[in-house]
Amino acid sequence: MRDAFIYDAIRSPRGKARKDGSLHEITSVKLSADMLNAVKARNGLEGHAVEDVIWGNATQVMEQGGCLARTAVLASELDEAIPGLSINRFCASGMEAVNLAANQVRGGAGEAYIAGGVECMSRVPMGSDGAAIAVDPSVAMKTYFVPQGISADIIATEYGFSRDDVDAFAVESQKRAAQAWQEERFSRSIVPIKDINGLPILDRDEHMRPDSDMQALGALKPSFKDQGEVMPGFDQVALMKYPHLERINHVHHAGNSSGIVDGAAAVLVGSEAFGSANGLTPRARIKATAKIGTDPTIMLTGPVPATQKILADSGMEIGDIDLFEVNEAFSSVVLRFMQAFDADHDKLNVNGGAIAMGHPLGASGAIIIGTLLDEMERRDAETGLATLCVASGMGAATIIERI
Repeated sequence: MRDAFIYDAIRSPRGKARKDGSLHEITSVKLSADMLNAVKARNGLEGHAVEDVIWGNATQVMEQGGCLARTAVLASELDEAIPGLSINRFCASGMEAVNLAANQVRGGAGEAYIAGGVECMSRVPMGSDGAAIAVDPSVAMKTYFVPQGISADIIATEYGFSRDDVDAFAVESQKRAAQAWQEERFSRSIVPIKDINGLPILDRDEHMRPDSDMQALGALKPSFKDQGEVMPGFDQVALMKYPHLERINHVHHAGNSSGIVDGAAAVLVGSEAFGSANGLTPRARIKATAKIGTDPTIMLTGPVPATQKILADSGMEIGDIDLFEVNEAFSSVVLRFMQAFDADHDKLNVNGGAIAMGHPLGASGAIIIGTLLDEMERRDAETGLATLCVASGMGAATIIERI
């Protein structure tokens, strides 16, 4: 099999997913087209330069429906001969797009792809697609379905993370993100968003709360306590699945959970021949990819078995990884990852994560791959691993190596 390389990785700033958020007036199509245009311009791509655009988004209705990938191609400056493929693996959609592109290149199905994703959560609210896993009783009862916030609290209860533990992790995420922006660590990747007149709208993540501290977070009420405990509550469903737990300890709230934001990201993946033909130098090799299904009730533990799988498939050990990006869907997700692998926090999410900067569902997987690569270059690190938990009980992971 051929090698698949990353030639470029970009993202938009992340805007608050509210009507007063800076990106609220920007459609998913325009935000996606902006990313495609930036990849084209930055890398001098002409004509049918890539085989396909593979684009993830988790809520595929309204303006994010109807094969958004192809619509974005037609709205962009790319050649209309380039097709588009929309995919959905919930929170890992952007990563799965990159992984699929890499495996297509490795298998000889084309020389290059643009892969990534988008989610405009202020315009297309999470859950507005009416997913069967949540609303069809025949499925929800069989799987002991509970909302993700309850799942995060189950993780905290099962693995012993206190309210102070999850709050302290969130404070550190905010601190690291603020420092990363202050030191311009994202400058290579950020594509400022402009309106139709070319006037700047947003050039910086706007969800961050760098003044967060333990006192401020300690004053917040648990977001999922009523949802879990008010009868009939989801806690009763969870306790039928996990009868060894006496109760669910509700510790998560808006301050230690991922921010709801608008955003997009793109990665240019290609073969060695593609780089040579276009005068481009590869930045990293995609060494391995993995995906796995997990328990759908606790739901968010997928980064652990996905990492175990990708390491086993690659003949590697956790100590072979120099740097980690684990999507911060909730504090307990990352704390469980660190606990399972005895992972050093100094090597994990060193620039903060989705708790501070937000989690645009379909884009986050591509975002953390790009963030990982930028930081590997800054530190002169050799090998990095990115991984996410995924709704309905799944996990995904990618290992990249510096060239």
